[in-house]
Amino acid sequence: MREGLDNRRRVLFGPLRRGLTWPLFALIAFAATSVVAANDAAPSLDLAPYKGRVVVIDFWASWCTPCRRSIPWLNQMRAKYGNRGLVVIGVNVDKDGEDAARFLREVPIDFDVVYDPAGALAARFGVEGMPSTYVYSRDGELAARHLGFQNAKRPEYEALLGRLLQ
Repeated sequence: MREGLDNRRRVLFGPLRRGLTWPLFALIAFAATSVVAANDAAPSLDLAPYKGRVVVIDFWASWCTPCRRSIPWLNQMRAKYGNRGLVVIGVNVDKDGEDAARFLREVPIDFDVVYDPAGALAARFGVEGMPSTYVYSRDGELAARHLGFQNAKRPEYEALLGRLLQ
């Protein structure tokens, strides 16, 4: 088993704690349910409160063309399945927060976003490209990992969520 996978499993129910002092005003005003950001190399991503729920962690960037398709779809999945236990968390890896803010004005996000400008969280997850999506089952096990986003695979992606939410 790869070290990155071990880290991803630990992250789900073991919080990463760091100071959260990045100026949030630019991002919060543009649609995300909440934005957590850090000026530190390792942002906080405490998933312990979501134990027992299906968690989707989606890494995205303002320059990512497929993200412009995946994020609206994730908004739809959250709206459709949120009451059944689906949680979606975005992780933005833009180095410049204004790039992320501009993207959020164009592509609103209806789920929480963690800002990871140094890429520490992306490195911990072993992210290889954008978007990268990690789907965890209710028991915290990594159920799927998707690199990129293909409109033709939406039914397959949604079927996986449906199975995990049963």
